[in-house]
Amino acid sequence: MTFRKTIAAAAIGMAALSANAANILVVLSDESQLALRDNRTFDTGFYANELMQPVKKLLDAGHTVTFATPFGKAPTVDRSSVDKMYFGNDDASMQQHLALLDKLQVTSVTNSPVVSLARVEQGGYDRYDAVYIPGGHAPMQDLLHSAPLGRLLANFHQRGKPTALVCHGPIALLSTLAQPQAFTKPLETGAKAGKAPAWIYAGYQMTVISNSEEEAAKPMLNGGTMKFTPQTALERAGGVYSSAANWQPKVVQDRELITGQNPASANAVADALLARLKR
Repeated sequence: MTFRKTIAAAAIGMAALSANAANILVVLSDESQLALRDNRTFDTGFYANELMQPVKKLLDAGHTVTFATPFGKAPTVDRSSVDKMYFGNDDASMQQHLALLDKLQVTSVTNSPVVSLARVEQGGYDRYDAVYIPGGHAPMQDLLHSAPLGRLLANFHQRGKPTALVCHGPIALLSTLAQPQAFTKPLETGAKAGKAPAWIYAGYQMTVISNSEEEAAKPMLNGGTMKFTPQTALERAGGVYSSAANWQPKVVQDRELITGQNPASANAVADALLARLKR
């Protein structure tokens, strides 16, 4: 880790004054585009509210937050998510969360505190008490196949450490498969995938953005079509899926896993994670 990034990461944790403060690793995608069918692409990134509502709650509670991406690149905010409808139609709330995002410099190409997952692994997983992965379509481009992320999540699974994900974020759970690319390839080509072998989350109750919501949001892809949906992928991998009505908040907790269905679920996922950290 560079000296600059060490100082920046430490600054993010300055609010952690409580004796019970935890260090939460927030994992984001390096990608700013999602590959669609027919060689089309879609500009994306992380959803602003899905990152910042939980991050603000964690920092306000006195916890430390460390940001990471697979390769340590500054992540990209999905510009379509910079909309007050994702913040309860409260423009003041949106501006407050965006100001915090700017203050943390997460998306800054030159000053981002983000570190690589290789650095996280080298430093040891023991320093982190929980992991949080927000959505936006970007995790479907890289996190689902990330071997370093798979090792991290497997470690947290083995130790029963809180693992929270929201919207498209839960697709990252596929990274723990022995060969995630081999599992998703049939889905990408429209073929039926076989049952995933030995998935550590098989049988877990979980949620993710629903197929119904993906269909409703299809116009935002500007005529493009996703290669596969996260609901279908997680179900075929062995997850026990449930959902609420479109765009209504829903959180599912099973053992160490906390999953939220959609952007409206980000606050509730944060609350569930905070409650788990108090145990």
